Amino acid sequence: MPQDETEISQLDLAKLEKTTLDHWLNAYRQMLKIRLFEEKTNELYTSAKMPGLAHLYIGEEAIAVGVCEALRQDDYITSTHRGHGHCLAKGAKLDKMFSELLGKVDGYCRGKGGSMHIADQDTGNLGANGIVGGSAGIATGAALSIKMRASDQVAVCFFGDGALGQGLFYESMNMAQLWNLPVIYVCENNLYGEYTPTSKSTSGTQLARAEAFGMDNVEIDGQDVRLVYQTVQRLVERARAGEGPAFLLCRTYRFRGHHVGDIDRPYRSREEEEKWQTENDPLKILSDWLVSDKMVELDLFSQIEDEVRAEVEAAVTFALNASFPDEMEVDAHVYA
Repeated sequence: MPQDETEISQLDLAKLEKTTLDHWLNAYRQMLKIRLFEEKTNELYTSAKMPGLAHLYIGEEAIAVGVCEALRQDDYITSTHRGHGHCLAKGAKLDKMFSELLGKVDGYCRGKGGSMHIADQDTGNLGANGIVGGSAGIATGAALSIKMRASDQVAVCFFGDGALGQGLFYESMNMAQLWNLPVIYVCENNLYGEYTPTSKSTSGTQLARAEAFGMDNVEIDGQDVRLVYQTVQRLVERARAGEGPAFLLCRTYRFRGHHVGDIDRPYRSREEEEKWQTENDPLKILSDWLVSDKMVELDLFSQIEDEVRAEVEAAVTFALNASFPDEMEVDAHVYA
């Protein structure tokens, strides 16, 4: 059943104090790594160095990081077409990520998957998916495998609000609830399905979908990594304890367009974009809290940015200099 509104909207301050400073600095670094990776990806596109399009995760970093910080390495995630943030938060390496985007052999899929199909079995990333809602069945199947193996792993399915119109999503949730599977469905509601406002594509309330199945569900501010982390901790604990699936709705916003070529964006106002970017930036929310609580000095974030920016630059240089796959590989690793 839905959680109490106070629990939904407020942090557990007593529990928050027990989380170490190193944890929050790492969360900030992870969010910044995603932000700078995506900015560099946009540069690669606009300079015609990257083939195809990419869907940037800028503005939504707190969800990927908050969720994945609550998971173990052997827990599973499935991702979406806007999946770079999920991959990086789960442990993907920058150089292999850039290599995949550029079609190079050192990429996670040897350059054959590109932006929307990155997978990394070593970190539990079962893959991004270019089909809207396409990973719901994969994550639910992974959760069934967990239960059949009597493991205490957990599967997380990231998806956007646009997937709420896909039948596969409801079939998967129904099975997960019937079979009491350890899967958490994380809806990243960024208010738009491509160029259409969610209000014009989705009737009723989004939580009603999970409520109809009798599934544990909660709605939170997805821009606050502290709240995301605390909430997912609870959902993961109940899933590991055999208490079944959950639905987490995170309110968020993509600061850029639907994809790197979506520049003008006539479907939403510049005032709306500026308001979200100035008042709801997940990086600023966390850094402001750390400074206001006198845990760190402001100049520390400049130091972290210099370090992460250097990591990103080194990774993209590696990818630009890497080789393309040999043409003899064209039919290797192809199963259908």
